[in-house]
Amino acid sequence: MEFVMTGRNRFVEIDTSKPHPARMYDWYLGGKDNYPVDEAMGQQMLALDPRVPVMARVNRAFMHRTTRWLAKNGVRQFLDVGTGIPTEPNLHQIAQGIAPDARVVYCDNDPIVLAHAAALLRGADEGATEYLQADVRNPDAIVEGARKILDFSRPVALSLVALLHFVSDEDGAHELVGRLLSELPSGSYLVVTHATADFTPEESKAATEKLKAAGVTLALRSREEFARFFDGLELVEPGVEVPHQWHPELGEPVPGQDDGVVPGYGAVGRKP
Repeated sequence: MEFVMTGRNRFVEIDTSKPHPARMYDWYLGGKDNYPVDEAMGQQMLALDPRVPVMARVNRAFMHRTTRWLAKNGVRQFLDVGTGIPTEPNLHQIAQGIAPDARVVYCDNDPIVLAHAAALLRGADEGATEYLQADVRNPDAIVEGARKILDFSRPVALSLVALLHFVSDEDGAHELVGRLLSELPSGSYLVVTHATADFTPEESKAATEKLKAAGVTLALRSREEFARFFDGLELVEPGVEVPHQWHPELGEPVPGQDDGVVPGYGAVGRKP
């Protein structure tokens, strides 16, 4: 265990005995807010597929592009669950760069993200930015906290980027998304990226087993299973796509994204 000081002047306890997806993601992106256990597991993932860091950057770039699209199409409220350790530009910087009055709530379950909450909360004066310490498996806590910042009578963009493949069917991944969406009004949006074994079945099976042995769930889903998250929603064109093919004109390409398959899907759906 390790204790770190948060931006709110209190210590939080971090379990450094096993890897955590948020810290592994930070390591893939070249960050320094991770531990040897995260790097060790990250190295094992790279041995299976050296393009994992490219995949992490592709997911990040997808978030940038979808946020631009949403802000340009009038969305002014964002709920980002599974925020991860801050890397600039953050979602609120993209949204408030287009609409300074945008309101953003970040949510994550890793205490190390809480330690960086001060960085996340530096937003435009005209808008609002807040951070919640909560798990996607507890949607009621997310809704309760988000309501303090967001107006749930107006559209909200719910972002679940590179998160749901860490939530098993046993934990009710589809039901959890449905619960969150049920609280949002017509005109709200769902933004999701998700890893899949559709393109790399052998490497994906090995990765799932290695992560399971380290105490990390990896629930890779097919295109059909991924599309189920959008049941009842109106998919924004081009629908379900590999992430870097979703409106590529809205951002710069990630180096290496076209050097092989990116084993994942991304999509945006509107609640009627």
